[in-house]
Amino acid sequence: MDGRFVGHAIGTIIKYPPIYNIPSNLLSPVVGGLQMVQTHRGFQATYKRLDTIQAALQGLQNSVGVLQATTAVIGVGVAVGVVLSAVNLYHTLKLRKEVEQLRLEVNQGFIDLKVALKDQGNDIITRIDEVGKDIKFEAHKLVLIQAYGKFQEALRLMKTALLIEDISTRNITLGNAQLLLANALADYNNPHLLEQTCAAGHLRRVECAWAIEQTMTLTYQLQNQPAAVSDRLAHLQDKIRQDSLTVVERCESSDELDFLFPEITRIQTHDLAMLQTWENQADWIGSLPPDELKQLNSADFSSSEVPTNKNNTTDINTLEQPPEQLIYDNLKEKSHFISLRDQLKFLIQPELRQKHESYISQQAISTGYKALAPSNWEPIPDLTVANLYWYFKAKAEPAQ
Repeated sequence: MDGRFVGHAIGTIIKYPPIYNIPSNLLSPVVGGLQMVQTHRGFQATYKRLDTIQAALQGLQNSVGVLQATTAVIGVGVAVGVVLSAVNLYHTLKLRKEVEQLRLEVNQGFIDLKVALKDQGNDIITRIDEVGKDIKFEAHKLVLIQAYGKFQEALRLMKTALLIEDISTRNITLGNAQLLLANALADYNNPHLLEQTCAAGHLRRVECAWAIEQTMTLTYQLQNQPAAVSDRLAHLQDKIRQDSLTVVERCESSDELDFLFPEITRIQTHDLAMLQTWENQADWIGSLPPDELKQLNSADFSSSEVPTNKNNTTDINTLEQPPEQLIYDNLKEKSHFISLRDQLKFLIQPELRQKHESYISQQAISTGYKALAPSNWEPIPDLTVANLYWYFKAKAEPAQ
C-alpha cells in the first residue's frame, strides 16, 4: 500500500477523470458468440440461412475445443506465471484463429499443444508433459473428453434438424440435442471437479459450460420459442457473473490475476453485451402482434447481405494485443494485487463497491481527510475506490 498508489487515488478523486475507457472496437468474444443468429429476421426465418447457423455452430465447437485444450497447460493445481501467460487471452484468441483457419485440429476436445505452443519455450513443453502425467488431470481429462463428445453429437443433431422440413420431426431432433447438451453441461459444471482446480482452470471450465449454454439457447430459437430463449439468456448472464465472481474469489496470486483480469474484463464488457442484445431481440420478437410476426416470418431475406467474419483471414502473426490487456497493464502501474482483485469484482458486481465507499468515508472523516469522502461516489473510478480502501485498511490495521 505504498504512497504512489494512494497519491494517484487522491489526485483522481479530486479531478474525476476516467482512468480508462473500454474501446468500442473490441475483438471477438472469449466464449464465441452466436452473433444473434438472425433473430432480427424472425425465428422461422432462421432456417433460411442454414450456412449462417452452421457457421455459428462450428464457431462454438472451435471455441469449446480451444478453451478446453488450454487446461492441458494450466493443469489442476496452481500454475506459475510463465505457464498462464502461454494460454492467456491473447494466445487463446490466437489459437482459435489457427483452428478456424485449419492450421490446428481439435481432437476429442483437445489440441496438440506441443505443436501449437512450440514457440513458447521449453518450459511450456515441459509443463505439458508434467500435466499429462498428473493422475488428477488425467481423471479430469476423461470427463472433459466425454463431455465434449456429447457436445459434438448434439451439434450433429442440430445440423441434421436444420435440414428437416417436418416441424414435429425437427423439434424431436432438437429435443434429443437438448438432452445431450444438458448431460454435457452436468459434466462441465461438476462441482467436485471444479473445486479441485485453480482459479484459471476453473475459469476455462465454466467458459466451456457457457458456450454450451449458448448452444442450448439456440435450440429453443430453432424451435420458435422466443420466451424460452429470453429466459435462457437471462439465466446465462446471471450465471456468467456469478461464476466470474467465484473465480476471482479463488484468485490467490498476481500470476493468476494477470491471467484472469484481461479475460474476465473481455467477458464482462463484450460477451455479456452480445448476450443482452440477443435477449433484447428475442423479447422484441415475442412482443410482436401476430400479423407483424407473420409478415416477418414470411419475408424473403434470400437476397439480403449476411455479414461475414473478416477476421477469419487475419494474419495470425499480426494479431494485436487485446485492449483489455493494455487496460490491465495500465492499472497495474497504479495499483497492487489485492486492490486490482477488488476492482475486478467491482466490474462484475458494481454493488460490491458500496461497502468500500462507506468505509472510506468513515475513515476519511475520522482522520481529517474530508476531501476523500465525496457526497457522490458515482464518478469515482473503481481504481480509486479500491486503492483508498486498502490504504485506510493498512493505516487502521497495521501488520502485527
